[in-house]
Amino acid sequence: MAYKMIVLDLDDTLLLEDGSISKRTKQALIQAQENDVKVVLASGRPTFGMRAIADELSLDTYGSYILSFNGGKIINWRTNEELFSSTLSVDDVQKLYELSRREEVFIHTYVGDEIITEEANRYTTIESELTGLPVNVVDDYVEAVTTPVVKTLMVGDPGKLKPVEETLQAELSEYYSIMRSKPYFLEFTEKGVTKGTSLNQLIQTCGIKREEVIAIGDSYNDQEMIEFAGLGVAMGNAPDDIKEVADLVTDTNTHDGVAKIVEEYVLGEVVVKN
Repeated sequence: MAYKMIVLDLDDTLLLEDGSISKRTKQALIQAQENDVKVVLASGRPTFGMRAIADELSLDTYGSYILSFNGGKIINWRTNEELFSSTLSVDDVQKLYELSRREEVFIHTYVGDEIITEEANRYTTIESELTGLPVNVVDDYVEAVTTPVVKTLMVGDPGKLKPVEETLQAELSEYYSIMRSKPYFLEFTEKGVTKGTSLNQLIQTCGIKREEVIAIGDSYNDQEMIEFAGLGVAMGNAPDDIKEVADLVTDTNTHDGVAKIVEEYVLGEVVVKN
């Protein structure tokens, strides 16, 4: 199979622990694009938090794409054209805020290039560090969010957030897409919007078949795109239930797991097994 698109999660997949891309992985992805293979960055991060990585991989030069906000936006990085955008209404924002109060977890969202929250907390700080977006702690969350947003996150201690996820999946699954991107991040987007559904839209625009797509990820918000792709790959550092739905498991993000897949399945190079 000649693969024409590589779709990559960022944190704990493409990126090393310090947020950088290894030299081997960068070289493999640039070479793939030189051979007319599209590279797509697919992350829960807002668009702003993906810019530097997209530029480092020269997605603009090769006409590649990003799926930001867990698929809430699809952007052609060469033209900056938004091919797709989804939002939650102001009413949705208020409803989710009230539920976060009931469940006693923190909540934040994005307005412009800021993270909006009503209470400073370590998990929103982590999001700020990952994305480069500043945190704006407001007096009244509902009053501060006056326009639709792409997604909202409830955040908190993983042990507390897991039962909250189970409760809200039961209550809200017919209204929202709900997924865990990290153990302490529970994300809400418009119903039907995931990395997998947005990837499906993108390949139709590009004239690429799903069998010609490789998707690589490590977490629960990657599951749909891993299952959708012709070759769905789980990172070696992924949880066992993500590995079980993948076609194969590569090495970890700290041992060039992405590069090894690109070299073997796209560039046709012989990978030396460690």
